[in-house]
Amino acid sequence: MQWQILDRFRNYTDPWRPLSYAVWGMCLLHCPPSRALVHVCADLTPSAPAVYATARDALLGGRGSGAARSPASFKESAFYLWFKTINHHFIEIESTRTPVPQLVPQASGLVLELGPGMGNQLRRFDKSKLTRVVGVESNAHFAPDILLEVKERGLEDVYELLTGSVDDRGALERRGIVAGSVDTVLSIQVLCSVPDPEATMRELYGLLKPGGRLIFWEHHRSSDWLTVAMQC
Repeated sequence: MQWQILDRFRNYTDPWRPLSYAVWGMCLLHCPPSRALVHVCADLTPSAPAVYATARDALLGGRGSGAARSPASFKESAFYLWFKTINHHFIEIESTRTPVPQLVPQASGLVLELGPGMGNQLRRFDKSKLTRVVGVESNAHFAPDILLEVKERGLEDVYELLTGSVDDRGALERRGIVAGSVDTVLSIQVLCSVPDPEATMRELYGLLKPGGRLIFWEHHRSSDWLTVAMQC
């Protein structure tokens, strides 16, 4: 087996680059003179000012705010930044190496989509099969991206975004999501981040109509031993 050390290093570290941006942003925030580095780096990397702005907003409670965010809020911001940075890789892998493009178009009727993230699956829906789609995204930072994708895919009349938890039964009920009411539950690379996947699956199954379907796909353990070590 070829080691390909440099390629492996890039593959394993690139997804975490946004966190280094955040650390860099923290240094810039607390050391004003070093902000000049942004302009110096801009000569070498045109995106440097934008990266700094994104890191700053991930660390603060909003533009111009002087208060740092809570750890939970920072975690959500950092995850959003990380995911958005590498989202094109998710799209490419799902499109070329997985059955996802064949699975999503099977969604029909009243659909409950878990964790739409950047809205990657919207391009794969067969609109002619949809009555209504309720997407539940726990990280509110993704909302603008999802809504933009909804508009670009012409799904404004069928797609409704709920920012919150799928465990919020009251919010679901207000949108007509109750036991035995859903035709399709769609979960693409979401269950891996759920604390108790089995319990979640049981609850989701209870929302399905008789004959309804749960469509899900998850990434799996690599066959390459070094990648497995990184996954662990």
